[in-house]
This record gives sequence, structure tokens and C-alpha cells, in this order.
Amino acid sequence: MKNTVIIIEKRRGTQLINLRELIDYKDLLYFLVVRGVKARYAQSILGVGWAVIQPLLTMLIFTVIFGRLAKIDSEGVPYALFSFCGLMPWTYFSGAISEATNSLTTNANMLSKVYFPRLILPLAAIVTKLLDFFITVLILCALLVIFRFPPTFQLIYFPILMVLLLITSMGPSILLAAWAVQYRDIKYAITFIVQILMYAAPVVYPLSIIPENYRTLYSLNPMVGVIEGFRSCILGVTPMPWSVIATSALVALLLLVYGLYSFSRLERTFADVA
Repeated sequence: MKNTVIIIEKRRGTQLINLRELIDYKDLLYFLVVRGVKARYAQSILGVGWAVIQPLLTMLIFTVIFGRLAKIDSEGVPYALFSFCGLMPWTYFSGAISEATNSLTTNANMLSKVYFPRLILPLAAIVTKLLDFFITVLILCALLVIFRFPPTFQLIYFPILMVLLLITSMGPSILLAAWAVQYRDIKYAITFIVQILMYAAPVVYPLSIIPENYRTLYSLNPMVGVIEGFRSCILGVTPMPWSVIATSALVALLLLVYGLYSFSRLERTFADVA
């Protein structure tokens, strides 16, 4: 029987991502995702019901406050349906960032005991939140039936927007996860930051209320293209905002590259400071 020799060498330079290593540890990623789902749902009274109650209650509150009282334009669509189309991607984005930011600090014991690609921890948090997203998609399907909104041809763009949502979520999630190990204030500030950022995205209002000469600047927020894209794709009352989506996609890719770079640069210190 031939002996296998494993040589462990210090990494030279900065490597954004080692795909081969991530593939080798795919079983660990699967285990962390399953553990995350069980920890969230198996040990709670309502279980998966939380993923249903939270977006529905938020939709009802937004409908009363912004739809009935503030009378914000919903582009001819019932405000409940209009706001839920914005809440669906935003809920996933905010949840993924919150979970991923704390993924390294909550698993500090793993960082100091055994080697594995540290990037797996925030990735597992991002993948785990996909269950919540697909539950909100099912709720949306029920709302479309209730409000009698048939699907349009623009629905074919849904997978593209889904990929864009993942890329948009990964960049800040990976970046904040690395920073949270170094600066513990981020762990406590992330909830407040996410709440503030929601009003900087067209969740409760349409893009059309933003003045034309400011829309390019506004679309530098990567979630603007994602939310408006999903809304146009699902409801079909407005054309797909490809220029806004392209701008937001470019910013999302830049954030992902910078997030991977920062994570790779700080990764070697995680076990010492976690």
C-alpha cells in the first residue's frame, strides 16, 4: 500500500478564493447548513412558521403605514403585493448579512482547533437563509393568486435575479464577517445598520419617485437593481430596469471581489483574535 504524504505550506500572497479547497470541504458546508436549519427551526415552537409570520406581518404593517396612511404610490398594484415583492429579496439579503457577520465569532472554537477553509462559515450562513427565501416565494405565489395577478413573460428573468441576489448578499456578508472578528462593535451594530439600509432601497416605495438625474447615483446601492428587477419580473407592470440592474450588478461584483480580498488578507489572524 502506497503511503500518502501531505505537505502543509504557508500560503504566499493573497488568493481571493480556492475553489478546489472549497469543493474538498463540501461535506462540511453541507453539515453546517443542516445544523443551521435545525438550530433555527427544530428547537423553536413555531418552527418554519417564523419564516411565514415575519414577512406577512411586516407586509401588513407597511400596507397600513405606507400604503393607507402615507399613500405611497404602488404603480397601480395593491400595496400589499407591491411591498411584499420588495420584502422578499430584502428579507433574504438582511438575514444573510446578519447570520454571516456573526458566523466566525460564534464558531470561534472551531477556528482555533482545526483547519478548514474559513470562508465556509459565512457561505453556510448565506446558503442556510435560502430556505427562508423559498418559503417567501411560496407565500408570494399565494398572494399572486389572491390578488389575481397572472405571471408574465418577464418571469423568465427570475433565475438571473436570483443569482444577482446571491452575489449581492455574498460581498458585504463576507466582508463584514472578516471585520467582525477584528472589530466586535460590528456584531452589535449590524442589526441597526440593516434597518437603516432598508430605507435606502426601494422596498416601501418605487424607484419612480427618485428624480431622474439622481437614479444612476441611487442605483449604486446594489439592492436597488435587485428589488426593482424582482418587482418588474414578478408583477410585469413596468419594463425590466436593465440599466439600473447593470449598475447595481457591477457594484455587487466589486463588493464581492473586495470582500474576498479582505477576507483572504485577514484570514490568517482569525484563530488568534477570535
